[in-house]
This record gives sequence, C-alpha cells and structure tokens, in this order.
Amino acid sequence: MIKKIGKILSIISLILVLVILYLSIFGIKTTKFNNQIKNKILETNKGINLDLKSIKITLSPLDFKINIITLDTRILFNNKKIKLESLKTKIFLPELFTNKFSIDNLQITSKSIKVKNLVSFIRYLKKDQKLLLLEMVIKDGYLEGNINLNFDKKGKVKDDFKINGFVKNIKIKKLKNYDLDDLNFIFDIRDKEYKFLKINTKFNKIKLNSPSIIIKEINNSFLINGRILNNEKNISFDKIHDLLTVYYPDLDLKDLQFVSDNNFSFKVNQNFKISNLNINSEINLSKLTYKNNFKSIQEYFPEIKELIKLKNHKIKFNYNKDKIKITGSGKILIEDNEDRVSYEISKKNKQYNFKKVLETKQNILINELQYVKNKNKKASIAIEGILSENKNLFFNKISLIESDNSILLRDLNLDNKLKILDIGFLEFDYINDNKIYNHVYLKKNKNNYTLEGKSYDATEIINYAMDSSDNKKSIFNNLNSKITLNIKKTYIDNVNFINNLTGNINYKNSKINNLELESSFPNNQKIRLSIETNKRNEKITTLITGHPKPLFKRYKFIKGFEEGYLDFRSTKKDGISNSLLIIDNFKVQEVPVLAKLLSLASLQGIADLLTGEGVRFTDFEMSFSNKQDLTTIKEMYAIGPAISILMDGYIASKKLVSLRGTIVPATTINRTIASIPLLGKILIGDKVGEGVFGVSFKIKGPPEDLKTTVNPIKTLTPRFITRTFEKIKKN
Repeated sequence: MIKKIGKILSIISLILVLVILYLSIFGIKTTKFNNQIKNKILETNKGINLDLKSIKITLSPLDFKINIITLDTRILFNNKKIKLESLKTKIFLPELFTNKFSIDNLQITSKSIKVKNLVSFIRYLKKDQKLLLLEMVIKDGYLEGNINLNFDKKGKVKDDFKINGFVKNIKIKKLKNYDLDDLNFIFDIRDKEYKFLKINTKFNKIKLNSPSIIIKEINNSFLINGRILNNEKNISFDKIHDLLTVYYPDLDLKDLQFVSDNNFSFKVNQNFKISNLNINSEINLSKLTYKNNFKSIQEYFPEIKELIKLKNHKIKFNYNKDKIKITGSGKILIEDNEDRVSYEISKKNKQYNFKKVLETKQNILINELQYVKNKNKKASIAIEGILSENKNLFFNKISLIESDNSILLRDLNLDNKLKILDIGFLEFDYINDNKIYNHVYLKKNKNNYTLEGKSYDATEIINYAMDSSDNKKSIFNNLNSKITLNIKKTYIDNVNFINNLTGNINYKNSKINNLELESSFPNNQKIRLSIETNKRNEKITTLITGHPKPLFKRYKFIKGFEEGYLDFRSTKKDGISNSLLIIDNFKVQEVPVLAKLLSLASLQGIADLLTGEGVRFTDFEMSFSNKQDLTTIKEMYAIGPAISILMDGYIASKKLVSLRGTIVPATTINRTIASIPLLGKILIGDKVGEGVFGVSFKIKGPPEDLKTTVNPIKTLTPRFITRTFEKIKKN
C-alpha cells in the first residue's frame, strides 16, 4: 500500500515537474487574460488602447511568477497606431486569478515604426506642447527599440528604466538655410541620461558623423556634450553657400576642401535657451580659394592675383562663452610663389586680438616710404594688435624685415576711420627705391615726439606738401603735439640733400600751427622754413635760402636753374592763400615755353641763349593766390640784362592754363638809352613807352596741349615801364 502511494506520488511529482518544465519552457497561449492585462497597463491612460492578439504565458517557478508575452501588439491613439514586436511582463502567480495583480516589470520591443508617430505618442502621453515643434519638423524616418520598465507597488514607473534601439533615415524639413537629412544613430536612454551613438547624417548635403552625443538632465536643464567629425574632403561650395552667406554675404569662395574634428558641450534650459557653449575644433584645410576683394592689399602687393589660395592649413578653433580663439598656419598663394602664414585671432567681450606672421617672397611696394622689395627676396611681415568694440585699431607691433632692411611700428592707435590717434615708436632702417639709406626713429615723450636719425629721404613728403590742394586729408585724428627734429642728412630729391635738419613742428587739431626748421646745404648755404599762426588765425609761411637750385630742380618746365637767393612768404586764411615769391641774381638755361615764345617772335638770338648758356635775371617777383584748385597769378615780373617779362593769368589745377603778358629784349640797353637826356627824348619820344620794342603773348589750354599766340612788335604799356623803373629805383 505504501509502495503504491509512493508510486502515485512519484508519478504525480513527475507529471508536476513535467508540467512545470513545459510551462517554463514552452508555455501556453491564451486570450483569457487579455482584458485584465490591457486594463491594468492602460488604466492611467484612458485615451490609449491596446490591440492584443494573444498572450503566451510561461512559468517562472523560482520566484513563483508567470511571464506574459504579447505578440503582434498595437498601440492605438488619435487614429494612429504603433506596432510592437512583443510586450513582456511578470505577474505574481496567485494574483493572476484574483484580478488584483500588479505589474512590476514591463519589457517592450517595437517593430520598425515611424519616428513621427512615436513623437506624437510621447507628446500625447506627456501633454508637452514643446514636442509639437519636433513633430512638425520631422518628415520621415523609422525606429526600432526596446523599453524595459520597472514599477513600484503603486504602479508608477521607477527611475531605473532603460530604452535602447536605433533610428534610421530621419529626414527633417529644411529650416531657412539649414538642411538635415539621412540621420541615423543608436540610442540608449536611462533616467536623466540620453546617449546617442554612431551618428551619421547629412547637414546641408555635407556628410557628418559622431561617435557619441550625451545628454544629461540636471536641475531641470540639459547638459549636452559630444563629438562631430567631417571626413568629406572635397566639399562643393554649393553645399555650404547658403550657410556661409548668411553671416558673410560678400564672401566669394571658389572651392573648399577640409576635414574637421569637433568637440562641443552646452546647456539648454526648459525654454530652449542655450548657455555655457564650448566648442573645440581641429580643422585640416587642404584647399581654399577665394576672390580677392581687398583693394587695400593690392596697394602693397602690386602683382597680387584675383584668386588667393590657401593650402594645407592646420587650424584650431576654441569657443568658450564669449571667448573665441583661432590659431592656424599653412601655405598661401597670392602671386606666383607659395608663401607661409601663421595667425592667431581671439575674441573676448566684443574685442578682437590678432597676430599674424607672413613669410613671403612676393613683390612688396610701400609708396609712402618709397620702399620696394623685389620678388624672390624673402621678407617677414609681423602684425599684432587689437580691434576694439568701437572699431578702433591698436597695433602693438607692425614689422617688416628683409635682409638688412627693417620697418618697425609699435603702439600705433587708429580710429574707426583709420586715422592716427597715437604712435608709441617708429623706426625706419632701409634703402629705398631711390637707393637712399633711411635710418630714423620716432619716439614719444609724454604727449610730444622726437624724430631723430642719420639719414632720411623726404622727397615724397615734400611732393605732398607742395601740392597746394586744400582737399588733402590729414592722417591724424586731433593731433595736438610738438615734434622735435634732429636729422643729420635729409634728401629733398634723388640727389640733393641738406645737413643737420633741426627744429620743431607744433600741431593743433591735426594741423601745423607753428613750425621752425633750419638746415644747410653741402655748400654751407642755409635754408630756413617757418610757419606761424597769428591771433587772426592767419597762417604765415616763410622760406628763405641762398641756394634755391635744388628746389627748382623738381619743376620740369624750368631747366638749368643756377645761383640766386630765394625769399618766399605766404599768408593763408579760410582756405585762401596770398603769396609773394622773390628770387634775385639767378639764371636759367632753358624754359621751353619761353623759348617757344621768343622763337615765334623772331627773337632767335635770345632763344638760342635760353637753350645754351642761359639767361640771367637780376630780379624776379611773383605775386599769386591759391584757392582750392585755382592758382591766380596777379603779377609775375622778371628783369635781366637780356630780357624782361611781365605776366599774369591763372592755372586751374591740371585742367586749364591761361596766361598773358609782355616780353622785352635787351632791357638794360633800352633803359640806358632812355636815361640820356637829349638822345633818349629823340629815340623814346615825349610820351611814355614810345619807340620801345616788346612782344605781347597769350598762352591757353590744358597743360599737355598749350596754344601760344604772339604779337612781335608793340609799344610798351605804361604798366611795364612803371614796373621797370620801380625795380631800377629799388636797385
């Protein structure tokens, strides 16, 4: 009996074990519990429904629970559906039959579903209108994923949930100039942490990929950091044209090749406001070609090409809050040869700091300094400075070094119109295009300056100063300083120079208020220049020298000027100057216009003299005025043993010349005859000017095409005779 009972129990135990094994391994399918499970899962979301086909139940004997797996399940909401591959949960076995069971774990595996529908479902669950924007911009894309949820005793989801899967082929609607397409990535979402891995996409048709982007939720904000790589070297400019022209509308790129590695992090609050943005990028720029639109550069590089090319640049870009820093170096092609350039640009609080070094073999031309660097000679140009918020430029250093030549500026301050506010130090040490050695330096002492040196070519400065135009603009902004000069050798043209130039120049409101300069020529003849502004705001200029020849050498219409003493005085007020030029005891070898006049008047002997040994004048006076571009010659009078001239007229800049006057040959002889009491009366006559020969003339036309007319025989005017006797009496 006992044996039979033992066998029966053994058989029952075996059957029970087999049933448990079967239920644990294979389970059973049923629809009996569909409504109970569906109502339990969705009891807090009444607007959502589950479409359950069947349920597979397997036994978990160790924890006395059953595993429930739903197959081919669909979530229905707002006439939309999301297909699920499976839905798994565990229920405490006794609770299954009481209809009071609780779910402590739920595992969901989705089929390939539309991302747009998933976002719509999440927005429906969370009632978050911020997700509406995301739903609107997503055009297409699919997702597959797994969700693992644990519930507490009250049925709420615990914070240890896990969501992972992948998305593919997400397409975003184009926003202004930004286009995101073919977005693919793997995601792993935990409580307050979102990981997106193996991301690849096309941004404005440029292929981008990222190993990871991680988002962490901290105090109702999101901290985002990640890495983005661009491995597409050959990028058509059409792909980035719209993106770049938003910020740089005048940028004219032709082609662009680069790869980049970018690390970034930033914080986003609930209102989508970005803060604490940090970007660190390394860019390998293989090639960049852009059109040269910088006219200021062309002044210094005369052979610069229309297209400037950058090659093989290593660039680092760092952005941190309001700080930006760019460093790089590589090759640059602006003419025919490749040069090397390095640079550093940083921005902080709307202020830019910059450094640049260019190693070049190109032609360089600085007209203001008459400096020329020929091609293939190596030069180094270094620039370091600051661009302030108000667009003022401060150069800590500007230097050019080429062999034994050097140009150096320090502490140069320019306003937003590139006018000089201040200079700390300047030094020239070079041989210019005239083969003249320049070695001078400018030093600042409080508010004043000292200009000293061994040698300086002032040709261009003199040419600029002798331009009578009032339209010249000062290069200074409100300069109020005294400049003290002490230069041993100063060239006034390619050949002539003066020694020991000393004196002072006082500037007021960027204009010369007072000036006193003194120097001497190699023949020990002095030259003095002074400018004084009186109480009536008249500017009085005086120039005196016993050696005027070098000053007249620059005038092409006078050749062979010799000897003489020059005295020039001018008074200027309100843009109008009245001047008097006096030259005594000089001679000229050739005055082309005058020679033509004499030839036309058949005074060939004097014409030959003008083009031969020269004509001597004992006195020369010219009274004239300047107003803007008009020079009015009130009277120009010259008297000499062989010829005398009286002339007036005007010169309208370089457009029109209009002169008229009288030429009288052998003035001294006629004057001597006229002084003989009886013979003079017979030859000259009782009336003033009778019997004296002269030539009247007119000259008119543009400077390059002057028309000359003469009347070879004329009785002298009383004005000429009066002027001559005044000069004779004075002598």
